[in-house]
Amino acid sequence: MTIPYSILDLSPIPEGSTATDALNNSRDLAQHAERCGYTRYWLAEHHNLAGNASSATAVVICHVAAGTSRIRVGSGGIMLPNHAPLVIAEQFGTLASLFPGRIDLGLGRAPGTDQLTARALRRDLLGSADNFPQDVQELQHYFAPERPGQAVRAIPGSGLEVPIWILGSSLYGAQLAAHFGLPYAFASHFAPDYLMEAMHAYRSLFKPSEQQARPHAGVGVNVIAADTDEHARYLFTTQLQHVTRMHRNARGTLPPPIADIDTFWSPQEKAGVMAQLACTVVGSRDTVRAGLEAFIAKTGASELILTGQIWDHRERVRSFEIAAAAIEGLEAPQS
Repeated sequence: MTIPYSILDLSPIPEGSTATDALNNSRDLAQHAERCGYTRYWLAEHHNLAGNASSATAVVICHVAAGTSRIRVGSGGIMLPNHAPLVIAEQFGTLASLFPGRIDLGLGRAPGTDQLTARALRRDLLGSADNFPQDVQELQHYFAPERPGQAVRAIPGSGLEVPIWILGSSLYGAQLAAHFGLPYAFASHFAPDYLMEAMHAYRSLFKPSEQQARPHAGVGVNVIAADTDEHARYLFTTQLQHVTRMHRNARGTLPPPIADIDTFWSPQEKAGVMAQLACTVVGSRDTVRAGLEAFIAKTGASELILTGQIWDHRERVRSFEIAAAAIEGLEAPQS
């Protein structure tokens, strides 16, 4: 049986486009993903970034879910310290009521932005991240069947048991997901350093729960696919520029690809960017298949979570179509 494969979308705003274009592109890509057999389509919460349109994540999830019929749609993730758990329970309870059996709630503990913007979001930063385990438990409480005398309820939300995932890029998230018996997704597509340690910690410490009987690890990987290796490498220069700008603290909208990336970055920048994007596969269908097969064998991934920053929407759709064809028949390792 083919390993489950899913998409993480940041709703990128390409240079020359608008947020409206980006949001409509996300919905269109999700429709293609549904036809190509993707398991889920996740959207990420980011704030004060000129190149991303998914800041109101629950609203974008609704937009995407309304345009599809079968694929699971959710967050990858909601940055829980930015929000009161009851608000998230109500939002995702509403989504689960509108789209029964199709909503996922992935949770992270980072702000998804800079500290100044985080303060504008939260007003009070004291202890926000430290409260993450308690906030996760509070969310589980709101989604559980209502108890006699329960004073505060999520309406809608109570009894819907929306599936919760823990997201992370360090050992902390892996240990927390294992402790709570929840599925885990590792952000190796931009933070690969602790990938293998986190996978080992999650599997070795996992405690079965009512939601999850066995560990389930989704692993993030950048995939840039095209009809030829050469064209895929050309498309990849968009993401290389974008991450280089992040290193320069000069974020912006998603740039078009360029013919010679070495004219854009320094050797030192190249080394840093390529280390950050170590979990990346670029190429034609056969190249992508070989790269993902090796990635699955190395990580023991239960599920592939694909992402990829491509400037032209048609090329982005084509990339995910090629990736789906490349994955067909690849199996998850036996756990």
